[in-house]
Amino acid sequence: MRYRVLGGTGIEVSTYCLGTMMFGKVGNPDHQDSVRIIHTALDQGINFVDTADMYSAGESEEIVGKALRDARRRDETVLATKVYFPFGGEGPNRGGLSRRWITRAVENSLKRLGTDWIDLYQVHRPDHRTDIEETLDVLGDLVSQGKIRAFGCSAFPAEEIVEAHTVAERRGLRRFRSEQPPYSLLARGIETSVLPVARRYGMGVLTWAPLAAGFLTGRYRKGQAVDLTSGRAALAPHRFDPALPENQAKLDAVEKLIAVADDIGATLPELAIAFAATHPAVTSVILGPRTGEQLEGLLKGASLVLTDEVLDRIDAIVPPGTNLYQPDGVWRPAALTDPALRRRPVGERAAAD
Repeated sequence: MRYRVLGGTGIEVSTYCLGTMMFGKVGNPDHQDSVRIIHTALDQGINFVDTADMYSAGESEEIVGKALRDARRRDETVLATKVYFPFGGEGPNRGGLSRRWITRAVENSLKRLGTDWIDLYQVHRPDHRTDIEETLDVLGDLVSQGKIRAFGCSAFPAEEIVEAHTVAERRGLRRFRSEQPPYSLLARGIETSVLPVARRYGMGVLTWAPLAAGFLTGRYRKGQAVDLTSGRAALAPHRFDPALPENQAKLDAVEKLIAVADDIGATLPELAIAFAATHPAVTSVILGPRTGEQLEGLLKGASLVLTDEVLDRIDAIVPPGTNLYQPDGVWRPAALTDPALRRRPVGERAAAD
C-alpha cells in the first residue's frame, strides 16, 4: 500500500480509502461482518476510513466506531466523516452548514464514532442558504477546540472551491484542505476544472464511485439483459436501462475498456481502481465494498501501475474531461434546478415586451 500526504495537512493517508456507505441497513446490515471488513482493510495497509452521519442514519458511524475500538487502532487510523444532509427527525434546522447545525452534528458524530476527535470533517454538499464565511468560521473553531484536525468539502464545483478559498484568505479563516468528488473511467468531468483548482490550492482529493455505480465491475455488458428489478438497477432504472442512448454509450465504452484490461492481464475493476489513483491531483480513492469478497477484489488493483500507452488507449475511449453520465449525488446549482431562478416573472416579461 502506498501513502500520500493529504493536502498540506502533513497527515499521511493510504492511496486507497475504505468507504463505509454500504455498512448498515442500506447495504450490509450485519454489523459483525462489516466490522470484519474494516479489520481486513486495516490489515491490508489501509489507514484511511471515510463515513458520514447520514449513511444508514448514523449506523455506519456506529459500525466504524465499534471496529476501531475492537481493533484498538484508533490512533493509527485517519478517520473522516461528513455533515450536511437532513438528519435526526422532522422539522427545520436539522441539516445544512450553519453554525447551529454543525456544532450539534459534530458532537453526535463523535458520540457514534466513540472518539474524541475526527481527523477530517467534510461538508457533504454546498449550502447556499448559509454564508460560506459562517461555515468556515465554525469549522475553524472546531479545529481550535481539538474536535477535528482538518476539514474539507465534497462535490463542490470549481467555482465554489475558489470562492471558499477567497473568503478564507480575506477573512483570515482556516480553509478547506480537501475535496471529495466522483471520478471514474466513465465520469472524467472533474479533470476539466475541479482537479486543476484543487492542485492549485494544494488540496487533497478523495475520489468516490471508481466503479461508476457498477458499470465498471463487468456485471453489465453490451447485448446482455439487465435485471431492472434488483440491486442498484432497481433504485435507478434509468441509469441501467440499455434502451437509453447514454447507457448504450457506457456499455460501448465498457467493452473497449475490458479489451484494454485483458491486454495487460487485469480485470476491469482493477483497471478502474488503478486509473482513479493515477491522476496527480488525486490523493486517495474511496473503495465502497459491501462484502469482504468485494474488498479483496478491489485491493488487487492497488499495486497495478498503468503505463502511458495504456492511459493513451483509455483517453481514446473516454476523452479527458468527458462524463458519459452524470454521477449520482453530485450537487447541481440551484440556477439549473429551480426554474424560477432563470425565468423572469410573467408580469416582468410582459413589461419587457
